Amino acid sequence: MKKVVLAYSGGLDTSVCIPLLREHYGYDKVIAVTVDVGQPEIDIKEAKERGEKLSDSYREVDAKEEFVHDYIFRLIKANGNYEGYVLGTAIARPLIAKHVVEVAEEEKADAVAHGCTGKGNDQLRFDAVFRTTDLDVVAPIREMSLTREEEKRYASEYGISFATEKRWSVDENIWSRSIEGSELEEPSFVPPEEIFQWTVSADKAPENAEVIKIGFVQGIPVSLNGTKMGGVSLIRKLNELGGKHGIGRTDTIEDRVLGFKSREIYEHPAATILLEAHRDLEQLVLTRNELRFNDFVDRAWSELVYQGLVMDPLYESLNAFIDKTQERVNGLVYARLEKGVARVVGRQSPNALYSKDVSFDAKLEQKGAEGFSMYHGFQSRIVRRDQKR
Repeated sequence: MKKVVLAYSGGLDTSVCIPLLREHYGYDKVIAVTVDVGQPEIDIKEAKERGEKLSDSYREVDAKEEFVHDYIFRLIKANGNYEGYVLGTAIARPLIAKHVVEVAEEEKADAVAHGCTGKGNDQLRFDAVFRTTDLDVVAPIREMSLTREEEKRYASEYGISFATEKRWSVDENIWSRSIEGSELEEPSFVPPEEIFQWTVSADKAPENAEVIKIGFVQGIPVSLNGTKMGGVSLIRKLNELGGKHGIGRTDTIEDRVLGFKSREIYEHPAATILLEAHRDLEQLVLTRNELRFNDFVDRAWSELVYQGLVMDPLYESLNAFIDKTQERVNGLVYARLEKGVARVVGRQSPNALYSKDVSFDAKLEQKGAEGFSMYHGFQSRIVRRDQKR
């Protein structure tokens, strides 16, 4: 018996894949796996109902805690950001692929499959993990070059129905929500407010600002306003608070891995707040040399995640460096939430490198800096002198 395990979201692409895997690829058993990384409960419920109906076997994996502790916390420590995108979908795909592979190995399957097209980044993120195994990798939508309309006709023929036709394509997890499709594909199109669910527009946010206090231990957020919280609860609470103040919207032209430019719209209140707070705390506790080198490391880390290359040896090496710097990223950050902006207004740390000895009111022997000042810019002065000759 030929068996295949499918990364199953419950949407049109992956639902159409199930009969395609049977009829066009000859698999006798299709096992659908949905990995819960914080999608809406209704989406998980619909995926389960549809998956149980269409597939030969359906599995659901609750990976929210693992997603936050092993992936999002690493992202925060690395200030994960790619061209303004907080890597919500990108960081989730390798985790989903990992669980699909685990089920495939448990089931002694012949292959793993996904429903990605040949245009986007997700195909690379799934493939990169899938191809670390000896399993065959199948991507029906990509391999058959199916258009969205062709998928809909095929779904209709095989009784795959959806209650409502969604105008926008949405991918959501606990860290971010991405919205695309339809008129949003046009860069000049102004998005209607109806596409946003996590955030209000800045003009409808409360007039009164709100100051919150976030506690960090070794670069990881552990408390909110003095109350210790688990990662999942803390992120959800910050999504709620930030969304209420209109914080965390991104509308950008993004460079995909394949070289295409695409218009991408995201919502990510908690991510915006936590990344802003974390970067600020690093400024207080890390040396100038560490911060400069960090810029390079964080950029390299983010690009690997965007490309789905979390199995690359460099990813592990970068994490080792990041973990070392984060040993001193401890303390409290005060953030002001107001009209679409999260702004740090205070910070404190037992590891602070800030010294009052050089403050405006300190009695510092200022004449001691004269020798340094004398040679500051020395080479530049020589160049200017030679140019005047």
